[in-house]
Order: sequence, then structure tokens, then C-alpha cells
Amino acid sequence: MSSLFTPLTLRSLQIPNRVWMSPMCMYSAASEGPDTGVPTDFHLTHLAARPAGGAGLVMAEATAVRPDGRITPWDLGLWNDRQQEAFTRIVEAIKAHGAVPAIQLAHAGRKTSMDKPWLSDRYVPEAEGGWQPVAPSAIAFGGLAVPHELTLEEIQQLVRDFADSARRALAAGFQVVEVHGAHGFLINSFLSPASNHRTDAYGGSFENRLRFALEVVDAVRAVWPEDLPVFFRTSATDWLTENPEDEREGWTGDDTVRLAKELTAHGVDLLDVSTGGMVPDAKIVAGPNYQVPFAAQARQATGIPTGAVGIITEPQQAEDILTSGQADAVLLGRELLRNPYWPQHAALTLDAEPTWPDQYAYVVERRKR
Repeated sequence: MSSLFTPLTLRSLQIPNRVWMSPMCMYSAASEGPDTGVPTDFHLTHLAARPAGGAGLVMAEATAVRPDGRITPWDLGLWNDRQQEAFTRIVEAIKAHGAVPAIQLAHAGRKTSMDKPWLSDRYVPEAEGGWQPVAPSAIAFGGLAVPHELTLEEIQQLVRDFADSARRALAAGFQVVEVHGAHGFLINSFLSPASNHRTDAYGGSFENRLRFALEVVDAVRAVWPEDLPVFFRTSATDWLTENPEDEREGWTGDDTVRLAKELTAHGVDLLDVSTGGMVPDAKIVAGPNYQVPFAAQARQATGIPTGAVGIITEPQQAEDILTSGQADAVLLGRELLRNPYWPQHAALTLDAEPTWPDQYAYVVERRKR
């Protein structure tokens, strides 16, 4: 039996296989008016195609918990009824193909109010419909706008915002919620000393820098059913300390192990392990499996289930990651954009049983004869 196509049970939820769709921003929602942040027919088609292709879990893109938390004005949001209702039909479409619907809740922090990446990737000023970024400290990301340093009251409101969006995600029918703590966005920027220069209870020591992340997790876990899992996406390294020529202090794989222990104690069920995004000039040598060792390190040191990501493109490669004990699932991004039916073909490659929809299986099976 292929490990890739063995079900994974987290709490009471059984996920049919371990090929999952990673959250990928599409920047395709309305940017103003009553439909701001509302999923469209594009999102329905995009997210429903992957479970038809055999993905066992499909995670909706980074979805903002408030308007100023969007990466771009065209991001999805989950702070009002209209957005919640639109997500409901997407959830139903994912479930109809036997997959688990998941959603990543996020606030982009100092990397908000940006243009679509295929246009300019520049900061969109308030005069053009943008807004001022916020962060733990008034430190800009690269050439973007200097963020507003959050007050204690604003931090507590953000914790409530995450909880409110989690409630809406549950009402829409999602079965997994993931807290986005990676890629230099708000939670990640509290964790890393490269971006958090605060001197109060949310900065300085390692324990203080973890405080906001754990408060968000606690607030989400408090409104999420006990029998359903909560994930946390992390950037396991800023890629600063790996470069001996870079003297900046950053977040490391060892820090991620310490974080994983705390997240487990606070009710997180799986660590979705990515890397980078904290500084624009980090030196990263990317290649197949380049982020997998960080997932393996956290899993082996703490026992927390992990998801591995990053340039995983071949069925046997994905299978080997699981059979070697480096991760419990693989999350595919670009490869599922290239081929929504990658899981079905991978099942055939690994002598597992594909799960084609009946309408497709009829044709596929006839062609074998």
C-alpha cells in the first residue's frame, strides 16, 4: 500500500490520502464594493478541480481576517456574511469529491497593500485604494511602506479577529483551519528577531515573541470543535543564520522545534513547514526537497505531524518523503497548478487506486480496453 495514498486521521477527521493542495493566493476577488474579498466563480472552479484530480485535502488560499490584512486589495477575506456564504458552495464542491476542505487564515502584516505580483508587486498607496501596513515594529519589508507599530489594544483586537474568522470558517463548513504563521506575514514577523524589536510583553525574549502566535492559536482553538484539527504554517528558517556572511539575527530550525512543542501543547495538530519570506535579500538555494529537512527536524524532535512543501514534483519523491519518516503529508502548489490531476496519475504510478469521478472514470476505464 502506498504511504501517499494511505488515509491520515487527525482527531476525528480522516483525510483520504496525503497529497494535499497547498494554499496559493490567486489575487482574483473584487477589491472594492460589497463583493470585496468574496470568492468568485473562478475560486469555485480553481478549488473544486483539485479534489476531482484526487487531492485528499484542499486548502483555500491565505484568507484575510480583516480588510487591512490582505496581501493585495484583490485577496479573499472572511470577515463578513457575504464572504462566508460564498465560501459555503466552495466547501460543498470540495466535499462532493470526497476531499477535506481547509482554509488558511491570515494577516499579511507589513507585507500588505501590494499590487498583483504579475503587474508590479509594488506597494499600493492609500490614494489608490491601499492602506498602511501594521507590524510588531516600525520596520519596513524591503522598499515597502513603513508599517504602523501595533499597540497592545490593537494586538488583542487582532487575536479576536482570527477567532471571528475561524467561527465563520466553521459555519461555512470547513473541517480544517490553518493559522498562517509563515512567510514574513504578521504572526511570523512577531516570531522573528529580524522584524520584532519590541521591548514589551510581545518582544525581546523568545517566549515573548511567541506570545502573539500562541494567543491566536488559543483563540482559534477555543472556537474550533474539539474533534476537528487545527494546523499552523511556519517558516522554519529566515535563511539568515544559514549564511555565515549574514550577521543579522533570524529565526532558525531549532527555534521551530521549540515553537512546535508549544503549539502541540496549545492544541495544534499539524505543522505545515515552509521557509523564508522574512527578508527580501535572503540567500536561498532552492531545489527538490530543500525544505523537507525542516519538517523532518520538527517531526523527529517533537512528534508533531508535519506537512512538507517545496519543489515536490514526482510521485516517488513524495512517497519517499513519507516512507522515510520526514513528514506525514505533502502539500503541492505549483505542480497542482500545472496538473490538477497529479494525484490520480501518482496513484497509478505507485500502484494505488485512483479516485476518478464517475464521469471521468467511465472514459478512462474504456480507454484501457
